[in-house]
Amino acid sequence: MINSETLIGIMIPLIGTAAGGACVFFMKGGLNTKLQKILSGFAAGVMVAASIWSLIIPAMEQSSDKGRLAFLPAFIGFWIGVVLLMGLDNLIPHMHIGSEECEGPACNLTKTTMMVLAVVLHNIPEGMAVGVVYAGALTGSAKMTLSGALALSLGIAIQNFPEGAIVSMPLYAAGKSKSKAFWNGFLSGAVEPIAAFLTILAAEAVVPAMPYLLSLAAGAMMYVVVEELIPEMAEGEHSHAGVLMFAAGFTVMMALDVALG
Repeated sequence: MINSETLIGIMIPLIGTAAGGACVFFMKGGLNTKLQKILSGFAAGVMVAASIWSLIIPAMEQSSDKGRLAFLPAFIGFWIGVVLLMGLDNLIPHMHIGSEECEGPACNLTKTTMMVLAVVLHNIPEGMAVGVVYAGALTGSAKMTLSGALALSLGIAIQNFPEGAIVSMPLYAAGKSKSKAFWNGFLSGAVEPIAAFLTILAAEAVVPAMPYLLSLAAGAMMYVVVEELIPEMAEGEHSHAGVLMFAAGFTVMMALDVALG
């Protein structure tokens, strides 16, 4: 069922993470606050646009037979996604970039491990989103196309580029070797193709619940944007860099989805 085109599609986001993580080999210092704002803002913009054009709108279109209640599956799924990520946020020990406090249950994990887990945590819904869209395209019963799935995959990959850098560069600045910092950044994105692959394997079961699952992924992604990326892009001295890059990320993803969808 999973052809070469689909396999390449679900691997593209990981390539984006790896490319971002590889930035550590070309840096001389740490990740400064302004650059972190730029990267976080761009990632947030891509995720918001992907949530709207690639997930929520298709979810409502697939529920059009419900008339005025066409919004209901998307509404329910969105809230399930928010609650799911909130639950994982409290169950998985992790630490955000720039923070010294562990979130979730108390543990004896290293700071490096918890920083990687923070990125793994919000890569899960991204992998699910790619998997759900490809599952819909492969079954041909969810009004989705492989080109539309590719658009989402490319958008997530673009968003993963700054994410890979946000993980690897601070780890190098904290004392890790460049190769170890890169591999930590790379491994933080490995959960995405795994989540996508598992979702596609369950395609027949996924399709009937497609509107709920699309909006679930959107809700989970929006939770990550508001809970993590927006605070990061607004951290420190006030500037417009994060906001401008949010707008850039939003419009890039919007253009990708419309052009390829």
